[in-house]
Amino acid sequence: AIREKYCMTYSLTALKDIIVPAAQEELLPRFARVERQYKRDGSVLTEVDLAVQSRIAAQLLQLWPETVFLGEEMTAAEQTDLLASGQPVWCLDPLDGTSNFAAGIPYFCVSLALLQQGEVLLGVVYDPLRDEYFSASREQGAQLNGEPLQVKQTGLELSQATALIDFKRLEEGLATRLVTQIPYSSQRSFGSVALDWCWLAAGRCHVYLHGRSNIWDYAAGNFIFAAAGGYSSTLDGEAIFTHALAPRSSVAAVDQSLFAAWTEWLGITVNEC
Repeated sequence: AIREKYCMTYSLTALKDIIVPAAQEELLPRFARVERQYKRDGSVLTEVDLAVQSRIAAQLLQLWPETVFLGEEMTAAEQTDLLASGQPVWCLDPLDGTSNFAAGIPYFCVSLALLQQGEVLLGVVYDPLRDEYFSASREQGAQLNGEPLQVKQTGLELSQATALIDFKRLEEGLATRLVTQIPYSSQRSFGSVALDWCWLAAGRCHVYLHGRSNIWDYAAGNFIFAAAGGYSSTLDGEAIFTHALAPRSSVAAVDQSLFAAWTEWLGITVNEC
């Protein structure tokens, strides 16, 4: 009953009215025109990350004061406390793909998920350059710009698939094996986890592998992909989402046959995910 109440209360339409103007007004005028800074973990930070986070957080909490807000640009201690609070948590990446954004590479987005009682209830990923608004809820399923989004059966063998692979965070042995014993037809790496999931859902790639992403990176995108009918797990064969700060690995495919072939090649025994 609680979950149904939250899904009805926090509408995707209301979220769109917050996310789309924030991205268009804060991100687009600054695209490829910002100074980059570097955080302790080596990732890129710009003034835009902070501006978008501040704007969206204020509007979310004004509309829904019973919620709490977790943003990427907060301390780990603050993030951990919020996840443990028991309250509905807005989980935001204000600019996923900051390095791309700062360099003028047109692949970045805003990602927002609503977490409650260890589940994702809503997910939104917005690409302002293409004006693509990916969303999902338990009532409406996955959508792209208001139209139903469903993965398609490809009929492809793994050797025919296009793979989206982030090599940087993979264990060295696996990364080497992927290069020397290539199991797919073609490989890409774009630089925005949230948008990666949505492009998979849209059928622009077929299989996926990422060694380590944070909850604000994957929560919305993975939820949208699952709602669209995609298959995924961690490299340990577990469900990807967990209501905790620890980073997660990701393995995915757009249909069951490809997922079975991909996980077999990777040597993964998948639990029910």
